[in-house]
Amino acid sequence: MEEATRFWYNGAAEKSTPVFPPAMEEACKYVERIVNEEMHKRTRFPLEWGGEPPKSSDEDFAPTDGKKIIWRANVAASNCYEGAKETVGFHTDALTHLGPYPTIASLSLGTSRIFRLREVVPSDENETRSARTFNIPMPHNSLTIMHASCQETFKHSVPPQRTIDLFHPPFPPPLSLKNSGQSRDCNDEEGKQNQPGSNARINITFRFFRPDFRPSTTPQCKCGVACVLRPDMKNRYTYDGSSTSKGSSEPTGSGKPDSTRRNVVSKYWWTCHAGAQNEGKGCGMWKVMDAKAEGRGPFAGDV
Repeated sequence: MEEATRFWYNGAAEKSTPVFPPAMEEACKYVERIVNEEMHKRTRFPLEWGGEPPKSSDEDFAPTDGKKIIWRANVAASNCYEGAKETVGFHTDALTHLGPYPTIASLSLGTSRIFRLREVVPSDENETRSARTFNIPMPHNSLTIMHASCQETFKHSVPPQRTIDLFHPPFPPPLSLKNSGQSRDCNDEEGKQNQPGSNARINITFRFFRPDFRPSTTPQCKCGVACVLRPDMKNRYTYDGSSTSKGSSEPTGSGKPDSTRRNVVSKYWWTCHAGAQNEGKGCGMWKVMDAKAEGRGPFAGDV
């Protein structure tokens, strides 16, 4: 955890980030339990993290059937989208510390916004079909899970909207946060009705920085900058799920993968990321990730 606070972002070394306050620690436990339960329901990809037995600190939130902990909420980032025009364009998340086939959980608070997914079509299908786009409403207090292969198959965005509904909290704020200019007690009925609406959406994204992709293991390019890990999104094939079971690493034929979606990339590569901080100028270095040679793992399946 301490090392996870010393990472690179957009080609620049980040300063040490603060640890979670108590309220966030508790939120992480709830999110971990939900995400682990959902991940154990699906067929896993071989390059996903293999997991670990629950620790004593996981007692109240670990899977009740003794299954491994296969995902942890050890890093979180927060963004505020105020109004209908504040957006983020199509992108995929860098896999430098997440590793291949990451699962990411996104908690939405405040006004509802659209979360948009757009498929990256494989190169050999460009002439035969168009990219699919999905619009997903994200209302207040909803948790959206981007499961493994989402980052390898889709780009995502929060697009602008013509209009949005104001968000009115279902519960009043505590007295300690009461507006000093408010004439009524925010805890009485009239005070509840007079609470101003908000046009902002706060997004807290929970990520799992894998122990086998800790910052000290990240290759550096000729610029002396930590490389970024990217998937080869244009060259994919269909994974039949035959080498890993649901939530484990034991061979099985269970699970019904989506045979219409080519969800496995041919390779990942490490590439120079110095250009993000140097007006686009970098050394151009790149190399294919070799999970075994780099000492990655344990994995969910055979690699």
